Amino acid sequence: MGQIVGAALVSHHPGLMQCEEFRRLQGAGEDSDLIAGYARLREKIAAARPDVAIVFDSHWFTTGYHLVDASARYRGMYTSDEMPWYLHGVPYDYRGEPQLARAIETVSRERGGFNRAIEHPDLARHYATINLVKQLRLELSDTPVVSISSCQNCDWRHFLKSGVAVGEAIRRSGQRVLLLASGALSHRFNDIDWKPNHPRIFHESNVSRPENIASDKQAIALMQAGRHGEILERWQDEYRKLPWEAFGAHYLQMIGAMGGADCTTAGEPLSAYENARGTGNIHVWFPGAAA
Repeated sequence: MGQIVGAALVSHHPGLMQCEEFRRLQGAGEDSDLIAGYARLREKIAAARPDVAIVFDSHWFTTGYHLVDASARYRGMYTSDEMPWYLHGVPYDYRGEPQLARAIETVSRERGGFNRAIEHPDLARHYATINLVKQLRLELSDTPVVSISSCQNCDWRHFLKSGVAVGEAIRRSGQRVLLLASGALSHRFNDIDWKPNHPRIFHESNVSRPENIASDKQAIALMQAGRHGEILERWQDEYRKLPWEAFGAHYLQMIGAMGGADCTTAGEPLSAYENARGTGNIHVWFPGAAA
């Protein structure tokens, strides 16, 4: 029987792909703690020994289906169409896991869900996947990666149901699987003419709104306590009104795979809570089944 050997909510913001010198300029001499957090996360992943990583990609927006990338190999040179002035010329070469991707579709069809596998040589990559592949060195470890999209015409319950199908496919697979929810918490950008509240750009006080900071920190505290059911209870009235990245799809799909409202796995923050152009970012690790 397959098992989830670990999971993480992980920031992917493009500023983390800049050189250290530039990051320190933005950090008033300090680097982003999310960089050190990647190293801490790599240690957790190495100890978990996954056979495959699933990335819930909050930048891969689709319509009509939660798509599951089923290609066997991904090679290319990535340039962001959002921020090409510094996120460009990133080579990538990593494996996929078509069998698991198709198994997710099979389970979803059985249960009346909307996960569908797709294999197309020209399908674009997104930096919510590419940045994690690079920062977590999944290429170097030769860990296969399966990306799953955020379907934009979905309610939060549909994301949970998508995750449930992922969890069942993992159980049937016989594989050790790592889940990576790639995205921010609150996701409202600062205006283009915004002036920093703190000289260290990454500082939490530069997140777009005080109420977003408060809500993010509350959610992080609930994650630390393993109170995912409470987060879900409050989703429609609170977290959806202070919107997370991609409607929270990345977190909701991950937690759906881990048991939904019944999940009590306590999260361990692996970085400081930080700003990125007004959005709230952190790495949080959730241990999986015993190694």
